[in-house]
Amino acid sequence: MTELTPRLTELAHAYGVATEFWDWQGRHVQVSAETVLSVLAALGVDAGTEAAAATALQELELAPWRRVLPPVVVTVEGTAPEVPVHVAAGTVFTARLVLEEGTTRVVEVDPSALPETREVDGAAVERVLVDVGSDLPLGWHRLEVRAGEDTARMPLVVTPAAISLPESLAAPGSQTWGLMTQLYAMRSADSWGIGDLADLGDAGAWAAGMGADFVLVNPLHAAEPVPPVEPSPYLPTSRRFVSPLYIRVEDVPEVAYLSAAERQLIEWHADDAKRYLDLDFIERDAVWMAKEAALRMIFRQRRSLRRTRAFNAFVEREGQGLVDFATWSALCHVHGTWWRSWPEELQDPRSSAVETFREKNAEEVEFHLWLQWILDDQLARVQRDLLDTGMSLGVISDLAVGVHPDGSDAWSLGDALARGVTVGAPADQYNQVGQDWSQPPWRPDKLAELAYGPYRDMVRAALRDSGGLRVDHVIGLFRLWWIPEGMKPFQGTYVRYDHDAMIGILLLEAHRAGAVVVGEDLGTVEPWVRDYLSGRGVMGTSILWFERDWEGDGGLLDPEEWRELCLATVTTHDLPPTAGYLQGVHVELRHRLGLLDRTLEEELAEDGRSRDEVLLDLRRRGLLRPGANVAQQVEALHAFLTRTPAKMIGVSVSDLAGDRRVINQPGTDEEYPNWRVPLAGPDGSRVLLEELFTWRSARRLARVVNRGD
Repeated sequence: MTELTPRLTELAHAYGVATEFWDWQGRHVQVSAETVLSVLAALGVDAGTEAAAATALQELELAPWRRVLPPVVVTVEGTAPEVPVHVAAGTVFTARLVLEEGTTRVVEVDPSALPETREVDGAAVERVLVDVGSDLPLGWHRLEVRAGEDTARMPLVVTPAAISLPESLAAPGSQTWGLMTQLYAMRSADSWGIGDLADLGDAGAWAAGMGADFVLVNPLHAAEPVPPVEPSPYLPTSRRFVSPLYIRVEDVPEVAYLSAAERQLIEWHADDAKRYLDLDFIERDAVWMAKEAALRMIFRQRRSLRRTRAFNAFVEREGQGLVDFATWSALCHVHGTWWRSWPEELQDPRSSAVETFREKNAEEVEFHLWLQWILDDQLARVQRDLLDTGMSLGVISDLAVGVHPDGSDAWSLGDALARGVTVGAPADQYNQVGQDWSQPPWRPDKLAELAYGPYRDMVRAALRDSGGLRVDHVIGLFRLWWIPEGMKPFQGTYVRYDHDAMIGILLLEAHRAGAVVVGEDLGTVEPWVRDYLSGRGVMGTSILWFERDWEGDGGLLDPEEWRELCLATVTTHDLPPTAGYLQGVHVELRHRLGLLDRTLEEELAEDGRSRDEVLLDLRRRGLLRPGANVAQQVEALHAFLTRTPAKMIGVSVSDLAGDRRVINQPGTDEEYPNWRVPLAGPDGSRVLLEELFTWRSARRLARVVNRGD
């Protein structure tokens, strides 16, 4: 089948696969049949012929009738969902709800209800809609249906209609600010060549002293356990677990039990790693080798009974997911990180071969369990310390949009992640050839079959020691751009998700954690999505350069016209720090890397007009005097944010330092040292935290956004 027939179109839509869309310039685009077929294949659907497509449609229609209960129902508090129950015609059944806290409720089945009947696989099947009531508490409950000797069970998830703002943000007109940092780049003299959790705590403490209420940190997700270590925090091996690169070695309590000789070895490893503070780029591989050697030495020290019991409790709480991650990490030390090249019997985490490996390498597996426990302890300590300094939110974690195709999650989660496709983005103003992020997407159908368990566990882990969660590319909870392997980014298409379920579960876990949720809703976004997120209490992300009247003349929005429920910033990690943006370094870089579809002159002129328009507006408002230097322009741009109703303002640590270098250039890999650029000052020389804390320019910028001053 090489054309987009009506039947293929119907099948695609049934699976949430778009056959057309409108691009960033408002042009209508028809998706090719080849793309649609490849995406359907990644969903396990054979539609290569008209007959196969017809069969697939029929199977999809019959699937619910072949099971007593749906795999899961996610609802909103205060509503009364009707759950379809399928039983053989004439069968009498009973139903009950088992609430999360353990109590049960009998669910009344209306005997007068007229069931819908149809023939399925040669037998008559009845569908009865069961009302479970509208007074269910929030939580993960279970519906049980008993028919004869058989019992079917289904998770029933009740989620908040919306989450409330924390007290510090709830008052009318309230506004708070905080730091945004790439932790690996924000180093101190005590860092082992890379920023760590102690540095995060120190930066937060400094900011708290300047009136800040939060520190938004890049994703701390786990990277490879052996070199080469992927530099991008947005391409992790797992989104549920954390990278041991961020451990502050000296803060591990068992260091106290080291002998004098062992302490000297730790110091030697530390000195070796600190040599990399003087280099132009972050050296993750070398730093991890030094840290790992030191951590293995500490791991072998005795633990107190209290610490042993705490470790065991952590492992039990995290369950099989943690064991799988630790097993994968141990396997990487033997077979490398490309698990698809491992012996076939080791590619299945549930195989007997994997179990045998785990038993034979129990100490190595325990080491990786221990690393996650240490990280959990240090993250919790940072959050406690920041709240003790007076911050109302503390750490805001960042959740990446996906994972590495050869990482732990891709190995352990099986077909919950789609094969043969990657996630990316269509062309937009800043990436005019589109993007391929090389990440396997969630399969919407498999997520539902798993009752969203892997997604819930991931979100729950990210919120555990945080006052908030930033969801990168939050639009991905509604639809993702799938690119079939072998095709260009612009040849992909959108695949829809059950956003009510995805957002609902996110809000339930955030509500339980008492956390704020910030959605990164930039790029190509359907207009209704932002209204939906706002209605459910999810903050958006507003970048000063992009806040325009896009439905009108495209002019700048006045500050009072900005939305209230948002995190407002001048820049983002996909743009240069503000000083660099003001000088157009991003345009020159994108031209050098071949990422423009217009000439350099045209792009510079357009970019210059846009910047000049903003600066002129600042002068008109009395925020910027004529002839102001770059540092003063940066301050004026942040002062503008305080005139908006935005509940939260983020200040990049790179802007505190006056850094100009691009952190990450979307659409590139090795062409640019993405995610490897350490914090630097205006002249490009390194800046350590101890220095930055003493700079008047940093304190001045902090005071600009602090309404308490």
